[in-house]
Amino acid sequence: MTFFERIKNTLKKTLDTARFTFSSQKLDDDFFDQLEEQLILADTGYETATSIVAALRAKVKQLLITDVELARNELISIVTEMLTADSEQNVESTLKVILMIGVNGSGKTTTSGKLAYLFKNQGKSVILAAADTFRAAAVEQLEIWADRSDVTIIRGANDPSSVIYDAVSSAVARKVDVVICDTAGRLHTKKNLMEELSKMTRTVKKACSVASLEVLLVIDSVTGQNALSQAAQFAVDAGVSGIVLTKLDGTAKGGSVIAIKQKLGIPVRYIGVGEALDDLLEFDPVAFATALFS
Repeated sequence: MTFFERIKNTLKKTLDTARFTFSSQKLDDDFFDQLEEQLILADTGYETATSIVAALRAKVKQLLITDVELARNELISIVTEMLTADSEQNVESTLKVILMIGVNGSGKTTTSGKLAYLFKNQGKSVILAAADTFRAAAVEQLEIWADRSDVTIIRGANDPSSVIYDAVSSAVARKVDVVICDTAGRLHTKKNLMEELSKMTRTVKKACSVASLEVLLVIDSVTGQNALSQAAQFAVDAGVSGIVLTKLDGTAKGGSVIAIKQKLGIPVRYIGVGEALDDLLEFDPVAFATALFS
């Protein structure tokens, strides 16, 4: 199965709900009204839907487009541009440290294991840091994923920052490429828990001042538009640099991907498309937009 086919299968529930097929073969008001309705059904939200439709109207007028299929191609281009990250990440550092954060039940531990497997398949050495010291089964669960991915796991006492410090220090000593830190779930409204995330980021720099740090917010796609409020607060308090959307194959709310990037300016880095070890994909804006509207 090709990458594009995997993305399209992932969006099956979204496509079954939204059905981006147009009864009108003319680029009239009915066509644009129908598109807006389908975008809202896909859970882009009203503001994002109207923004996309307005951009397409302008493009159709500018390029004198009269063919629906040509308009669809422009629609794919518009959404691709919306989803594309504004700048590339810094990849110069010899050590990359990733903090996995989010609310309870979003899939952080599972995603941490799958991400380790993805990096391992890219030829990188990986350490998993079991920094979720609050949930009783978190360490055991991460150990299973570490075993499946064939990577090292660092565990420790009850202080998550201590675990992260040990993991990063070990990575420096062993010249490991990537450290993935699985952290405890926390509500974005709990100030003390959000402040703990700041301590973790300081710990990373203390252990290795030249490490590149990425903070990935893991969001359950099923929450759709409701994810925006939690993402906004995490972005402010924890310096989120990227989004991971899990369970995208199990929801009709695939359009929320567009809304998150459009409203928060935070790029989607990875998407979860199933339960298997290799069901975490690097996000591809072109493939996503093409699958959504093809």
